[in-house]
Amino acid sequence: MDRRISWVVLWPLLLWPGLADAGPLDQLGIEVQTTRARPPLPLRPFDHAWPPANLVPDSRPGLGTLDVAEAWLVEPTTRYGHGVLGDAVEAAGLLVILRDGRRLSYRLPDDSVFEDLQPRVADLDNDGREEIIVVRSRPGAGAALAVFHVEGGSLSPRAETPAIGRSNRWLNPVGIGDFDGDGGPEVAYVETPHIGGTLRIWQLIGDQLAQVGKLHGFSNHAIGSRELGLSAVLDLDGDGSDDLLLPDATRRSLRLVSFARRRFTELGRLEHEREIDTAFTVGDQDGNGRDDIAYGLADGAWVLLLR
Repeated sequence: MDRRISWVVLWPLLLWPGLADAGPLDQLGIEVQTTRARPPLPLRPFDHAWPPANLVPDSRPGLGTLDVAEAWLVEPTTRYGHGVLGDAVEAAGLLVILRDGRRLSYRLPDDSVFEDLQPRVADLDNDGREEIIVVRSRPGAGAALAVFHVEGGSLSPRAETPAIGRSNRWLNPVGIGDFDGDGGPEVAYVETPHIGGTLRIWQLIGDQLAQVGKLHGFSNHAIGSRELGLSAVLDLDGDGSDDLLLPDATRRSLRLVSFARRRFTELGRLEHEREIDTAFTVGDQDGNGRDDIAYGLADGAWVLLLR
């Protein structure tokens, strides 16, 4: 499912030499430009969504394209005092609004929370119905990736990865795509992005999540930040498999990673003087009909990867 939004740049690029070296990405047909002017960001579809009354602060809906219209994190709670996302408030409930108008909810037992700010909605098994993917955390066990689905008119858990194994250990999803090129989607996340993060890729098989790949040395989150989107999913080399773009463990290097045929290959790397600090935006920056990538650094610079 492709919900990316394209736009055309109507402003001149103000180049700032020396921040990024475009050489390693030339083989992918990517031109690197840097600017002090913030690029025009697309209007996000969820800006027009109508939030429920018991919404978790700063959370955003996941939007579907099939049977699920919206998914929200609701019922704020302070029963899990980790605060990795900037405060001690997490979600105790998940609300799903179906395309036919039905509203279904699931409330977690007191032993866990949704340590997340935005559910992800995707058809993980290609059955024409969408699953909802969220981060679930438990005291003593830490975070796991949980998959919910609509079954028999109710919202219920379907699958979950093993928890990290310690309290206050967290994971941040990277994205969903056909990373191995087999025609079906996988979901990727970075486990412990603040302490030597590991990229893990999982596939939903029946009612189980099976790990199909892992690679060390990544971070897609700054501790205490509300911004979770330091990554992008895009087929960079045209081989039919989705590739992953995400920072390394220091967040000063962008890594472009392929998992085609279930083998990790680094397609390119881009070094920066400061940490990658904003969400990645995918869209047509230069008006040539191809998706580009834009993101910001901690010193206020913006990096454009033009394809």
